[in-house]
Amino acid sequence: MKKRCKELVLVLMVLMQVAMVSAKKYKYPYQNADLSAKERVEDLISRMTLDEKIDQLSMKSLNALKMDDKGEVTTESLEKLFNGQSLGCLESPFVEHEKIAKFSEAADRYLREHTRLGIPAIQIAECLHGQMALGATIFPQAIGQGSTWNPNLINRMAEIIAKEASLAGVDQALSPLFDLGRDARYGRIEECYSEDAYLVSEMGVAFVTGMQGDPEVTKTEIPENRLMCTAKHFVGCGIPQSGIFIAPAVVGEHELRSLHFKPFEDAIKKANIYSIMPGYHEVNGVPVHGSRWLLTDILREEWGFDGYVFSDYTAINMMQNFHKVSDNKKETARRAITAGVDLEAPAQSVYGELKTLVESGEMDESVVDTAVRRILLAKFKAGMFDRSFKVSKKREEQIHTQEYIAHARKMAEESVVLLKNEDQLLPLDKNKIKSIAVIGPNADQVQFGDYTVTKSNDYGVTLLQGIQHLVGDEVEINYARGCGITDLDKSGFADAIAAAKNSDVVILAIGGTSLIYSGVGWGDEKLDKHNTCGEGMDRASLDPPGVQQELIRAIQATGKPVVLVMIHGRPYSIEWEKEHIPAIVEGWYPGEQGGHAVADILFGKVNPSGKLPVSVPRSAGHIPTVYDYKPSGRGLYRRRGTPEDPGRDYVFSSPDPLFCFGHGLSYTDFEYSDLTIKTKEVKDGQPVELSVKVKNTGDRAGKEVVQLYLRDMISSVTTPVKQLKGFSKIELQPGESKLVEFSVDFEELSLWNQEMEKVVEPGNFEIQIGSSSDDIRLKGEFAAVE
Repeated sequence: MKKRCKELVLVLMVLMQVAMVSAKKYKYPYQNADLSAKERVEDLISRMTLDEKIDQLSMKSLNALKMDDKGEVTTESLEKLFNGQSLGCLESPFVEHEKIAKFSEAADRYLREHTRLGIPAIQIAECLHGQMALGATIFPQAIGQGSTWNPNLINRMAEIIAKEASLAGVDQALSPLFDLGRDARYGRIEECYSEDAYLVSEMGVAFVTGMQGDPEVTKTEIPENRLMCTAKHFVGCGIPQSGIFIAPAVVGEHELRSLHFKPFEDAIKKANIYSIMPGYHEVNGVPVHGSRWLLTDILREEWGFDGYVFSDYTAINMMQNFHKVSDNKKETARRAITAGVDLEAPAQSVYGELKTLVESGEMDESVVDTAVRRILLAKFKAGMFDRSFKVSKKREEQIHTQEYIAHARKMAEESVVLLKNEDQLLPLDKNKIKSIAVIGPNADQVQFGDYTVTKSNDYGVTLLQGIQHLVGDEVEINYARGCGITDLDKSGFADAIAAAKNSDVVILAIGGTSLIYSGVGWGDEKLDKHNTCGEGMDRASLDPPGVQQELIRAIQATGKPVVLVMIHGRPYSIEWEKEHIPAIVEGWYPGEQGGHAVADILFGKVNPSGKLPVSVPRSAGHIPTVYDYKPSGRGLYRRRGTPEDPGRDYVFSSPDPLFCFGHGLSYTDFEYSDLTIKTKEVKDGQPVELSVKVKNTGDRAGKEVVQLYLRDMISSVTTPVKQLKGFSKIELQPGESKLVEFSVDFEELSLWNQEMEKVVEPGNFEIQIGSSSDDIRLKGEFAAVE
């Protein structure tokens, strides 16, 4: 009996010790990592004052912090920024990676130790094609990423960005864009993957799963060294009237559902994205930040989105000051939060009125609680309450590694599109060339595109540098800038012409430039006036800017063979150039390794494999020029006109693109054969299975993007002449063949009928397999049956 008593006392002592240890680990249930995220949220929200809740709906910037002479963040700046209050988000400043990390550690420690409930803040950062921090790896701009047609590359890139950004204390990326880039006048087309909903979805989902992690895992947690993602700009942002940023999107529900909804819905259902950012614009008369139909009925009730809605910068306030749908801050706040906007960025301008609304009885506190609950749930799932941020002692050796640089180069190589190659001018043979003229405003200047933190050549490789590195002393290089990007000065033409005349071949690098960083009201006007693309940099013409076209014609007139390389963010209408220049290369903004990548392609070290993710219009007047047009979309008469021979559809031109969607040449040839549609009849839920044989018939190894298009032959509402429903990028050695297999989900056969129901209608469908949307090699049919 005494032995049992001793054992019982011992057990009680152990239990007391465990309880004491547990009590030291957490004071309140929300601090207990063993509870579910939802249980922790409910406990925490029950302890918060109304002021503390409203603080969670706001953001401040780490840029307000200061450092002392020893490089430590000052207590004074921390107090001034936070004043003992927690908040929802913190903005990552656009400075050195090391500095951001120090700011993050100090801020995180302050919020945990010097606020009443110790609630950490989500640090957000721009990560579109690399973290916006000096020292982080810079990848090709999004339109170039789309040109790779390689989701695996995008997935790995996003994983790298997440690792680099998390080492600076970042928790959430304001990336990627799921907008459709269907208007080349629009300055932000460079941030779009494609004009096509399917391709945007595939690339965007690859980005999100690379950055957040496995969707099955992220339903409950975000793994360490990963970031929450933000899908933007919901929805229709890429088709503004006249191509002007923030202009209305005039688009009916049928087109919204058929085109623009798909990538966002896939981001939610296939990638479990954590955040959505609405666009600044209006959709059919309603600013998106005030649209309950879009932000609640569609996002949450129809699609089941359970993340949080992050406002675009100053967009809530714009409903009052810009769109004029509200005449005071209180009404603006009420409209935004009841529509479904959870957090106001970049600072609390309107949501401070929520306290008055609640205390006056005009709004129930539960409305505020709902928004707070969504933000806190993201924080708990991201492990922020359980993992404090400390600067890694190995931070410097873990960013911008050789592996990451190599991946940036590989992405650049696969993003470059060979548009034209008359008489096989390319690839150049350095053993047969004695001299090269490298000419143009973008020949010796890096261009990374918008949402990067620098334009300095110190952070990347220019085309001139790439060529110099490749040819060494074997080939003489004659460099001349020729002209600037936007200025009208032609005084450099003489040097450029002389360089061309004194060389065997000319590489002419033209193009544009984008903002160093972007946002409404951001930037330096003195710098911005030279930008040609990016946020708010819309254009009425798609000609190369400044006097660049005159430079092209002057160099062409020398009679030397010319390779035109375009480094820019939007398609150019280069009709004259297409006719007169023998070789044309689309480089987009190729990232920090772009100079090496383009040079390797020009000289044949790399076989080009990029394909256009957008159609190239003949002029701005031809917009919209898209591949997935309706049967009536390019006219009835089909007698294309020219100035010399007027016609119809148009009188003096053609509605056909200058270069079609999916176009891209190779230094080898691919033969398509043996299309086998295994499923001749499909029923509800059954995929369409098919295969095609592709052979490399040339003498070089190469990569080909095999593209699958679908056409609904007869339907109750009009459907496009073709829609991309599958693609596969394969690599083949000379003479090698591969069987490429496709499985098209049954849902991809669906349409939105006149009753706005999503259905698959019985009938015949045509399968089109090709190398581009206009280069269809094989066709076949199958039927959907009831």
